[in-house]
Amino acid sequence: MSNTSYRKALFTGKCPACREGSIFKHPISEVMHFAEMHPQCPVCGAGFEPEPGFYFGSMFITYAFNVVLVTLAGVTMYYFWSLPEWLFLLLVAVIAVGIMPYSFRMSRVIWLYWFGGLRYNQRNS
Repeated sequence: MSNTSYRKALFTGKCPACREGSIFKHPISEVMHFAEMHPQCPVCGAGFEPEPGFYFGSMFITYAFNVVLVTLAGVTMYYFWSLPEWLFLLLVAVIAVGIMPYSFRMSRVIWLYWFGGLRYNQRNS
């Protein structure tokens, strides 16, 4: 039986139904495979793709994350450091690419939690 809280399970990418199984196959540090998801939970068997194209809507969450984070980084760099324009743009681009795996994963997890139809059931654990 899992004692993992909703928030911890969400932020660590665990199954919404049992809060134990990982949604993604590989750790985020494996850059070439960061997007590979399990088709169903390895612990409880809950399906992670309710319908074809289910994660299309998560692109809007990814977009919102990227806009907020890149804007914050850009504004912070602009006001706290006096950088040449080319370096400023390069750093903003590097930050945008660097946060992409995190925002991609988080947006898919949030989309699955909100719209995937899976609810926590302690008996699944």
